[in-house]
Amino acid sequence: MWEQVRSNRIRSVVLVGMMAALLLVVGYLLGEAFLGNPIGGLIIALAILLVLNLVAFFQGDNIMLAISGARKITRDDHPRLYNIVEEMKIASGLERMPDVYIIDDPAMNAFATGRDANHASVAVTAGLLQALNRDELQGVVGHEIAHIKNRDVLLMSLCGVLLGAIVILAWYGSRMMLFGGMAGGRRSSRGGGGGGGIIIIVAIVLAILAPILAQLIYFAISRKREYMADASSALYTRYPEGLASALEKLAGSKIQVKGANQATAPAYIINPFREKGRAAADLTSTHPPISERIRILRSMAGGASLVDYDHAYRSIHKGGKPVFSTATLAGTGAVGIRAAVPEAAPAGREPGKAERTREVSDLMWRMNKYDTLTCECGTKLKIPPDFKRSNVKCPHCGRINNVKQR
Repeated sequence: MWEQVRSNRIRSVVLVGMMAALLLVVGYLLGEAFLGNPIGGLIIALAILLVLNLVAFFQGDNIMLAISGARKITRDDHPRLYNIVEEMKIASGLERMPDVYIIDDPAMNAFATGRDANHASVAVTAGLLQALNRDELQGVVGHEIAHIKNRDVLLMSLCGVLLGAIVILAWYGSRMMLFGGMAGGRRSSRGGGGGGGIIIIVAIVLAILAPILAQLIYFAISRKREYMADASSALYTRYPEGLASALEKLAGSKIQVKGANQATAPAYIINPFREKGRAAADLTSTHPPISERIRILRSMAGGASLVDYDHAYRSIHKGGKPVFSTATLAGTGAVGIRAAVPEAAPAGREPGKAERTREVSDLMWRMNKYDTLTCECGTKLKIPPDFKRSNVKCPHCGRINNVKQR
């Protein structure tokens, strides 16, 4: 497995280098077009690249968690989720327990972030916790733990920053061109000329194409890693159907993630964007086709090992390139598939959907600092933290309940 991770990391470093080179080319040409000094534009691009990479390395995880509205929880807040993350941490061999976050969002999704395994976090949405049973949630968490184990999280943070920098430079360049800043700058600095005109045309074309090219490079990095994370999740959980069923539910959801953007989208387990009111499309931009990922997982009838996933992948792709190298597969042993955990089991076991919904709802109320007032009829009233009145009427029985002054 480590050989495969190292091979993917080398290819990813090359692709990240291509993104950095693209950023520098954009800076060089925009400097020539607007400043009359390509070296000045190159220096500015280098400065932007350095600053944003430092930000991505040291604060990229906190930025993504803040953008998504994620809130850190403890074991007491949601024991079921915390225990599953702990189980997957042990199964994967991580030395440190990742921090666990919940996003108050009805959409179904999850992501992992952090610069390394010692500074990693796993975040899941409230909608995901309500909809998935234990096996399905375990499959999703195993997928995200695999991204941490395979050291994908830092790479995706750096790629997101580079993509953002290229888009920003290209955006400002196009605005300056539209408002005539380019022409004035060129006349004052060089007085025009055939060679200058060619540079301007190239700058315009690159300003348009650079974000698209950067996005394609970004997706090239992301897609192969999703297959590896799916395979690793099947290995950690020993139950491929759990992740397959979870992906099926996620794909059928019609709710977009509110806190996602184009730079952070590849970090989620499935593409968080879709047409309003419609389920996720199969051909998503940031991830492999969802139906294909499900088919591969459900074709792992022989076991839950990397070899079984590789065989299933090849059967779906009909002779395509394997996910794992021969050396990686040679060092793996057989892993059997375990039985599913029954849903809605007796007390103390797996909760059903109604219990999960109530569990998550109560947690969200607490995290948003709502107080609970119980009416004499048994109705629990949720009192927001900024509630100013001294009493509240029960919607069920009509009683007037006094609110404790805070």
